Amino acid sequence: MAFNPLKGLGDLNKLRQQAMQIQQQLAAEEIVVEEGDVRVVISGDQRIKEFTVQGITSEQAIAVLNKAIKQSQQLAAKKLQQMSMGMGGGTPTSPPPGQ
Repeated sequence: MAFNPLKGLGDLNKLRQQAMQIQQQLAAEEIVVEEGDVRVVISGDQRIKEFTVQGITSEQAIAVLNKAIKQSQQLAAKKLQQMSMGMGGGTPTSPPPGQ
C-alpha cells in the first residue's frame, strides 16, 4: 500500500467538522445559576446571555463579562499551544521541532 500524504488532510477535515458540530451543540445549551438576587444564564460555549442583580440587567456588564471570558479562553488556548509545541507538536504553519 502506497503512502498517501493527503490522507491526513481528510482526517483533519473530519476532526474540524466534528469540532464545529460540538461547538454548535454547546452554543445551544444553557446553564442557569441563581444565588440570592443574582441570576446568570450562560451558554455551553461560555457566552453570558443574561446577567441580573436584584432584577436589573446591564447590557454593558454582559459585554464586559463576555470580553473577559474570551480573553481568558485565548490565554488558555495560547498556553495549550505552547505546551503542545514543547511535546513535539507543530503548528499548522510550522513543522515539529527538529524537522
